[in-house]
Amino acid sequence: MPVRVDGRLDEPLSRWLWLVKWLLLIPHYIVLFFLGIAFTVLTVVAFFAILFTGRYPRSIFEFNVGVLRWAWRVAFYGYGALATDRYPPFTLKDAPEYPARLRIEYPEQLSRGLVLVKWWLLAIPHYLVVALFVGVGAGGDDAGRSAAGLVGVLVLIAAVALLFTTRYLPGVFNFLMGMHRWTLRVAAYAFLMTDRYPPFRLDMGGAEPVPEPASTGVVTGPGR
Repeated sequence: MPVRVDGRLDEPLSRWLWLVKWLLLIPHYIVLFFLGIAFTVLTVVAFFAILFTGRYPRSIFEFNVGVLRWAWRVAFYGYGALATDRYPPFTLKDAPEYPARLRIEYPEQLSRGLVLVKWWLLAIPHYLVVALFVGVGAGGDDAGRSAAGLVGVLVLIAAVALLFTTRYLPGVFNFLMGMHRWTLRVAAYAFLMTDRYPPFRLDMGGAEPVPEPASTGVVTGPGR
């Protein structure tokens, strides 16, 4: 896959820190708000660049990947996973020492036709799955009401386990990583960063799975 999502459960974790991480993350939320505006504008620019040239401007690509990378680190520290107590760095660049990493390979060429349909039509099945992960609006009279997604439920379970046992449930972490990995793959596809269609596969665990080497189809005899 051109998208690599890694996360390392950074134990031991504080029993109480997760209660105030929302406060500690306010500076990141403010920065990400403005980065998100720039990300949206630059994605529109990239859309037209791909449509007319078949190429994603590299400087825009690096910036947009940096925004996704920043958001992933904040989610990993905060209420997307609560899997580390190391404060996220304020940088768009890759931070190899940080327990959460996102890398997306730069595409030298992209389909000019596919850019018209992949971000809305082709990605619809994945949007339905991601909505299950992150939650969707529940409707009704209260416009702000929303249904909690699986990520929110599992993070709550992890938080309660930390509070009472000081341990993070490994199965919960692995499942959370699988959902985040799926979501970020879809994001890279929907935001035009790759033409590789995301797999319908929950690759759980902290490390990105290593692809199995392709078989050559050659059968060798004993001793060869």
